[in-house]
Amino acid sequence: MIEARHLRVLRAVAVTGSLSAAARDLGCTQPAVSQQMKALEQSAGTPLLVRTGRETRLTEAGAALVRHATGILSGLAAAEEEVAAIAGLRAGRVRLVSFPSGSSTLVPTALADLRAAHPGTRISLVEAEPPRSVEMLRAGDCEIALAFRYPDVRGADPAADAEWDDLVVRHLLTDRLVGVVPEGHRLADAERIAVGDLAGESWIAGCPRCRSHLERVCESAGFTPRIDFATDDYPAVFGLVGAGMGVAVMPELALETLRPKGARTVRVEPAVEREIVALTLPDLDRVPAVAAMLDRLATAAAR
Repeated sequence: MIEARHLRVLRAVAVTGSLSAAARDLGCTQPAVSQQMKALEQSAGTPLLVRTGRETRLTEAGAALVRHATGILSGLAAAEEEVAAIAGLRAGRVRLVSFPSGSSTLVPTALADLRAAHPGTRISLVEAEPPRSVEMLRAGDCEIALAFRYPDVRGADPAADAEWDDLVVRHLLTDRLVGVVPEGHRLADAERIAVGDLAGESWIAGCPRCRSHLERVCESAGFTPRIDFATDDYPAVFGLVGAGMGVAVMPELALETLRPKGARTVRVEPAVEREIVALTLPDLDRVPAVAAMLDRLATAAAR
């Protein structure tokens, strides 16, 4: 009989690449990991791991079992959470993953509202940009992932268009991007600009998804941006722009908690927008604590 605890260990070995690394990740000893792998192989009736020196690889059977393990463990987590939440949300947990500008704006109010209404519900937050946050959701490392995508370029990447098809998608808001230029820039006092007006400038770009979108938007305007600096940190973007190192586009959501020095924001026409959503798995959508958190996020976005 295959046990869930053995599947968790097998998945950890697959992710980390060795028994010792899996033991560190799981907070146990390597002999304990080895014993659980032996027990799982006995239950499966076939070898699941191949050890060559310090490297540990999955056999074909091991790879097949890992593919099924994610869905099994996610379903089991959903069942555990639903049972724990039966007594009117006096128990249970919600693990939230959010990108930084969402963490500083939408998330605090939503978390505070949920904790005030259901103090017995355990809430946690870690930060990750999509698509990493979506991967964490599917792997069972969180119940809700805040993510974003750019509707104006849907169809440019079929794989990206389909990445949420198996998830529950709760639309929260549409976030407009604005241009950011140094105070002494020739366009600093303009009411609105076109992206093409910034052709030939040095650019500061953000996360990989934001950078790819920036490149597509600029290419649609007839030029390829020269990206000299890349940072996920929005205060750093403002600092670089304020120091005259280049120009950028930033989401309005990020501006709510920042006070730029030496930089000006200008409206970009036509509008460049991103869709902010909360994602969860279909099984988790029925868990009361998860549903309550989704409602609080929607309320925070409406404000």
